[in-house]
Amino acid sequence: MEIWINPACSKCRSAVELLDGAGAQYTVRRYLEEPPSAAELRAVLGRLGLEPWDITRTQEAEAKELGLGAWERSDAGRERWIEALAAHPRLIQRPIITADDGSAVVGRSGDAVRDALARGAGDGPAEG
Repeated sequence: MEIWINPACSKCRSAVELLDGAGAQYTVRRYLEEPPSAAELRAVLGRLGLEPWDITRTQEAEAKELGLGAWERSDAGRERWIEALAAHPRLIQRPIITADDGSAVVGRSGDAVRDALARGAGDGPAEG
């Protein structure tokens, strides 16, 4: 299990507290310091069952500067979105938890984090 976090984000801190409280085995990825590649984003999107615009923080200043609101949300525009997320990781919705069963969730609620936990975790955190 891995969780992509921004330590300054209260939702991320809450998700980590829930994982710790459950004794979960997980790896922390500070995705602003270690941004995911386009390939990693494609893989996570597949695990989430979402499109890149579904995990984009469109209200961020960077999103407005890029003009994301006008970008095409279709198969044809998908790669442009993925490349933008790879180049501007601050735009990625957080936290993202990849579960041991191959799925993933955007852990913005306690229920979503508990869902990831139910999909399998071991003992204790690991910083990674």
